[in-house]
Amino acid sequence: MTTIRQDDFIQSIADALQYISYYHPQDFIQALHAAYLKEQSPAAKDAMAQILINSRMCAEGRRPICQDTGIVTVFLKIGMEVRWDAKLSVTEMVNEGVRQAYLHPDNVLRASILSDPAGKRINTKDNTPAVVHMELVSGDKVDVEVAAKGGGSEAKSKFVMLNPADSIVDWVMKTVPTMGAGWCPPGILGIGIGGTAEKAMILAKQACMGSIDIQDLIARGPSNALEELRLELYDKVNALGIGAQGLGGLTTVLDVKILDYPTHAANKPVAMIPNCAATRHAHFVLDGSGPAVLTPPKLSDWPEITQSASTARRVNIDGLTKQDVANWKPGETLLLSGTLLTGRDAAHKRIADLLNKGEPLPNGVELKDKFIYYVGPVDAVRDEVVGPAGPTTATRMDSFTETVLAKTGLLGMIGKSERGPIAIAAIAKHKAVYLIAVGGAAYLVSKAIKQARIVAFPELGMEAIHEFVVEDMPVTVAVDSLGESIHNTAPKVWQAKIGKIPVVVE
Repeated sequence: MTTIRQDDFIQSIADALQYISYYHPQDFIQALHAAYLKEQSPAAKDAMAQILINSRMCAEGRRPICQDTGIVTVFLKIGMEVRWDAKLSVTEMVNEGVRQAYLHPDNVLRASILSDPAGKRINTKDNTPAVVHMELVSGDKVDVEVAAKGGGSEAKSKFVMLNPADSIVDWVMKTVPTMGAGWCPPGILGIGIGGTAEKAMILAKQACMGSIDIQDLIARGPSNALEELRLELYDKVNALGIGAQGLGGLTTVLDVKILDYPTHAANKPVAMIPNCAATRHAHFVLDGSGPAVLTPPKLSDWPEITQSASTARRVNIDGLTKQDVANWKPGETLLLSGTLLTGRDAAHKRIADLLNKGEPLPNGVELKDKFIYYVGPVDAVRDEVVGPAGPTTATRMDSFTETVLAKTGLLGMIGKSERGPIAIAAIAKHKAVYLIAVGGAAYLVSKAIKQARIVAFPELGMEAIHEFVVEDMPVTVAVDSLGESIHNTAPKVWQAKIGKIPVVVE
């Protein structure tokens, strides 16, 4: 009989969460690098380069790959012969490990978890509680899978209860284009089939933690129906031409992982959960000998990639006018220097409420002819100006866009992924622009931020409004002042180039 000590279990959870915050799984790096080498879309290739450069920087600096350091999910298989030398429950031990990891003084991770989700939505300040799944199995060990899942990709989770005769492929191909780019492709699609509604969702989440091995499967060929389904979906999803960050290209998914479970004769539950470019998970086994030991990868495991700025336009954003941005074109790369403000969901809600009441904005929040960056940065450590500060999903701010543009004279916005129809209409109406930074390159982006200070709503924590002074911050024009969106046009162009799926002309 094996005895698992409380302190060993807590330390293992905490160590694993720190580890995955700055080390990508090596299978992901290898798959992304292979996709980068074959990519033909300049915008998508540049986005992949930023993700790979960011990944290496995070491994060197031991800082988070993404500013959204995720909601923690833990899968435990506990042997029935295991004894616990513990005063806390298993869930309490997991949460203590999360608490220690996210408050680690040398690598503070962003606290994103809110209690009272249908009401006041109050930040718990330490990223607890985790979501814990436990299963009792034979044996005398504890098998642990731990993941930190970003909110942008989790928001794109899908579920359907198909009829038994319905096609899973048809549903996936209809659904993936509706997910937009907020899940930060290229990544992994986890699919769960069977069981009940909740079982299918759990299977999909577990599938996301599997190793990327689609190229090995292609080489050896499928040996069962699920492998045939994986290959068909991998081929067809990539043929959609969505590409890295939704910019159009050859690779949208690096792998499609599928788990299934027996189901009722009347049902065919199917769940799909994407794992983003900041995929973070680790697996270890505790046998009573002490805490888990996670071996750091070698820096030589990362490809040496340099990013060229020769084709980018350098722009001073201080003093820009609508006439200046009118000639910016979708897909164009810019390097921004100057002063911008930040603002996410909670800050936009407060700004809109003040504007609608005719009340002034807080001192320091001057938006006329300025840019606002949709970001909630990680706290700074050591000598940093700010922690990792990559963009959040812009569509969450769509409902505020008309009000803010009309009543403040805001010139432009920076976020990630596409904008919806109401936001695009507002951008075109007010001759503004929308730019994207690369999701999954948060540490790289943070190095362009030379000064940072909170100017409003400090009680909102990471959602407070900051003032950033940036130098050569890399962005891509996503929606121009006429309302043309690269996220609408580029995937169709690349779908046509790939030529496996007919492009529907609207």
